[in-house]
Amino acid sequence: MIDYNSFPNPSYIIDESLLRGNLEKIKEVADAADVEIILAFKSFAMWKTFPIFREYINHSTASSEYEARLALEEFGSKAHTYAPVYIEEEFEEIMRCSSHITFNSLNQFNTFYEKTKAHGISCGLRVNPEYSDVEVDLYNPCAPGSRFGMVVGQLPEELPQGVEGFHSHTLCESNSYDLEKTLIEIERRFGKWFYQIKWLNLGGGHLMTHKDYNRKHAIEVLKSFKARYPHLHVILEPGSAFTWQTGVLTSKIVDIVENSGIKTAILNVSFTCHMPDTLEMPYQPEVEGAKIGNQGPFVYRLGGNSCLSGDWIGDWSFDHELKIGEELVFQDMIHYTTVKTTMFNGIYHPCISMWTRDGKAVVLKRFNYGDYLGSMC
Repeated sequence: MIDYNSFPNPSYIIDESLLRGNLEKIKEVADAADVEIILAFKSFAMWKTFPIFREYINHSTASSEYEARLALEEFGSKAHTYAPVYIEEEFEEIMRCSSHITFNSLNQFNTFYEKTKAHGISCGLRVNPEYSDVEVDLYNPCAPGSRFGMVVGQLPEELPQGVEGFHSHTLCESNSYDLEKTLIEIERRFGKWFYQIKWLNLGGGHLMTHKDYNRKHAIEVLKSFKARYPHLHVILEPGSAFTWQTGVLTSKIVDIVENSGIKTAILNVSFTCHMPDTLEMPYQPEVEGAKIGNQGPFVYRLGGNSCLSGDWIGDWSFDHELKIGEELVFQDMIHYTTVKTTMFNGIYHPCISMWTRDGKAVVLKRFNYGDYLGSMC
């Protein structure tokens, strides 16, 4: 149990024991299904924890020059890199840091492929099966008109020399049955090319550490696919699954205001700056000791400390009247949250911390004015 009083407030706190529990589950799936599962930095890039990850997995996936550098220089292995578009000025560095590079279009492949030959990079194409169970278009990579990947009619019968793999991403915090359905669509549309390639990357969104995820079923689905295509190296790159339910964001109530009968507890953190997915998805996060909704007996809206009018979410019901100075803890605030934060308004940024498996509080990063100044010019 994390001792919140041992950390500065506000602070993101990752629980090492919970993290290792997720890593063990992911490794079990990878080993049983004979597939490779790699970490997607777009969800989590807390590089001081990478030595823990390296006990369970070997590689990571990058979507930019900086993420590719992070893979090589901090994770310790070259990245599986995909970006919607590469630009000339960044590509040399991306090649230095990548073992695999996936191109979003044939035009991008034709532009850069010759450069990759001297670096021994395995190149692939992103394909779009035009199928996804994701309901929120903001997170649906296969929505109509998507800019991601090539649909089946855009591929030649004979793949260009140098194309060694396909990359497809259709899921978002999805279950094993969504994986099964999307794999059927990928095979139906692109299976005739499978014997021309060496690897298939099934992208992210595999929430295999969720309590309701059927890992046994996922293993069966993947093993069945591997039996049909034993020559293919299958790769999955989940993001959220690695750090799902592994940590929190602590906050304090700074003021309580009331308008039109609505009480708002204003916090020392911001939804738009420090929990942006709650507004983008949107979703209402769990708060320790509270229930979502206005059933009472004490109902409050929670508001952030930025100047954005929409920097609030509500309602939560508490069993007591809230007080200024009281600590509130937001659950499951490690995946995506920590990589998407901003310094909008120059607001004080939460510390990044870890509760170790032997019960020690470690502050990994304190932010200061210099971090804000360095992001401007």
